[in-house]
Amino acid sequence: MKDIIIAPVITEKAATVAESGNTYVFKVKKSANKIAIADAVESAFNVKVASVRTLNTKAKDKRVGRYTGKTQTYKKAYVTLADGYAIEI
Repeated sequence: MKDIIIAPVITEKAATVAESGNTYVFKVKKSANKIAIADAVESAFNVKVASVRTLNTKAKDKRVGRYTGKTQTYKKAYVTLADGYAIEI
């Protein structure tokens, strides 16, 4: 279960979402579904999950000199916790 969560997403948008509500953003395995993500977060952090929203990021074009490439895609999960629970990240 713990191999489903890869890392927390630490961005300005993720911080804004966490401040406005009880929502946290995680980078997860591509094959994970919402139920598996909720179970992994509950067991890893000892919290109660209210809802999970997921999205697949898109690759962006990047250049280094004359060489072009794309960034890696990954799956992102917005996890909303039940009232009274919090995660220290």
